Amino acid sequence: MSNGLVCYEVRDAVALISLNRPERRNSLGGTMREDIADAFERASADEAVRVIVLTGVGKAFCAGGDLKEMTENLGARRPLSEKLTPRRDRALLSVYEASKPVIGAINGPALGAGMNLALATDIRIASTEAKFAQSFVKRGNVPDYGGTYLLPRIVGLSKAYELIYTGRTIDAQQALQLQLVSAVEPAEGLMPAALALAQEIAGNAPLAVRLSKRVVQVNLGDMRIALERETAAQNICFESEDNREGFQSFLEGRSPVFLGR
Repeated sequence: MSNGLVCYEVRDAVALISLNRPERRNSLGGTMREDIADAFERASADEAVRVIVLTGVGKAFCAGGDLKEMTENLGARRPLSEKLTPRRDRALLSVYEASKPVIGAINGPALGAGMNLALATDIRIASTEAKFAQSFVKRGNVPDYGGTYLLPRIVGLSKAYELIYTGRTIDAQQALQLQLVSAVEPAEGLMPAALALAQEIAGNAPLAVRLSKRVVQVNLGDMRIALERETAAQNICFESEDNREGFQSFLEGRSPVFLGR
C-alpha cells in the first residue's frame, strides 16, 4: 500500500516502510517527510505490529535533502513555524520515538539527512552497496535530523567530529568497523536478514521490548533539545553566502568556494 512517497506493508507482525522516490534517490522532498511521519505513526498505533523495518526503493536508501528543490527555494521567506519547529523534526522523531523497535535495512547510499534518518533507527543492517556521509559541510550547512545527537553516541566524539568536519563518504565495511551498522549483507540478502531479525524480535514479549527501548532512550538524554539546537544553527547557515554557494556549486557541477560568511 502506498502512502504518498512512502510504501507501507505489514507482514505478520512486521511493518515494512519503504521510501518510494527512487527517481530522486529517495531524497527528502515533496511530501516525503510528512509521509514518513504518517507511516511510522500508523505502525506505532497498530497493536498487531511489533517491529518496524525501514528501507528504500531502488538503488539508494536516502540521498538526504532534495538539493534541487532546496535551491529553488533559496532566498524565499520561510514561515516562523519552519524556523522554530521544522517539518523534518516530526519525521525524525516519528522514527526515533516509535513505540516499536525499528530496524534500518540500508540498501544503498544514506547521505546527509539520509544518514541521520538511518541513525534514528534502533538497529541497522547495511547492504554492500550502502554508503554513508555527513555531507552538510560540503553545502555550507550543519547536520540536521538529529545527527549531532546520534552520531557521537554511536561512534564517539573524535570520529563523529571527523565525519562531520570532513563530509567524507564511508562504505559499508567502514560503517561496520565504526559500529554504525550491526551487519553487512550482499544486496540480495539484505531484506531476508532484516526480516529474519525482525521476526526474532517480534517473538519476544512486546511490552518488555518496548519498555527496554524507552529506558535506553531516556538514559541517553533528550533528543528534542538537540533538534532545537540544530535548528538554531541551521537558521544561521540558511542565510549565509556559504550556504548559497554550496547549493549553487552542486547544481553547476563544480567545487564550492567558501568565504566564511
